[in-house]
This record gives sequence, structure tokens and C-alpha cells, in this order.
Amino acid sequence: MKGMSEREYAAHSGLSRGGVQKARKNGRLVVFDDGSINAAASDVRRAEMTDPDQQRRSIGGDGLASGPGDTTSYIKARTALTVYAAQERQLAVQKKKGALVDRARAETLVFRLARQERDVWVTWPGRVAALMAAQIMAEVERQSGASVTIETAIMQRVLEAHVREQLDALADLRVSLA
Repeated sequence: MKGMSEREYAAHSGLSRGGVQKARKNGRLVVFDDGSINAAASDVRRAEMTDPDQQRRSIGGDGLASGPGDTTSYIKARTALTVYAAQERQLAVQKKKGALVDRARAETLVFRLARQERDVWVTWPGRVAALMAAQIMAEVERQSGASVTIETAIMQRVLEAHVREQLDALADLRVSLA
């Protein structure tokens, strides 16, 4: 046998035998033709292919500490920054396409639209009361032949009461953009 057995390499590297078998299966070990493990070459390959944080966790570390020559935390920070930038660009694209809108602006626009709609309805009875009174008087006279008088002020008060009742019912509606 040219190299080490799995048990010998496990003792040499500080890995469990299962860890050595997993490393062999994943191609992180250099194996001689006879199946034994080339320890020196395997150590180098494992160092290149294995995440240093994963190695620290396997020997009881939390993977958060970094030493002077360790670039792992920098790589993680750089990756997080890249992911954040990509997400930010994706949101900007969605906003340009109209798929996203600013929540505060949307709430302001909905409120303004509801206020305009309410204002139109509040002033509606004053605008149409005389016209409605005239139409009702004409219809009653056409059907019965009798002349009827409907005062515009009374028609306006009746319409205003019904419109206010409807607006009060609509006031309970709430828009939730959550």
C-alpha cells in the first residue's frame, strides 16, 4: 500500500472515518491506484475545495471568527453586498415597469381619490335637485293629468339625506395595502 488507509487518514486529518469517506466520494481526496490515500496531496486538495467555515464548524468552531489571513468573512460580506445590489436592481426594474409603486404615494392617491369622490357626491343633490323635481312634476302630470308642484329645496334635502347615509356607509371601508 502506497498511502494511508481511511482510518489512518482520519487520524492524520482530524476527520471522522465517515468524513473521510464523504471527502473521497466528493473528490476532495487524492487516491493512489491501489485505493490508498495520498495524504500530502489530499491535504492540499481538501484545503482548496473545502469551505474554511465548514472546517471550523466540524471541529467545534462557530465559523464566525476569522484570522489575519482569512478572507472568508470578506467573501461573505462581498457576496451579501452583491446579493443586496441585485435585489435593489430587481426592485428598480419592477418599479420602472409599473409592477411596484411607492406605498406612501399609493395611500395618498387612494385617499385623494376617495376625497374627490366624496366631494362630488356631497355637491350632487344641489346640482340635480331642480332638474329631478321638474322631471318628476312632468311625469306625474303626463300620467295623471293633474298639475303637481315639488319644491326644489325639499327635493334637495331628501337627496342630501340619502347621499349622506350612503357616504356614511362607505366611510367604514378601509384600504389596506399591506
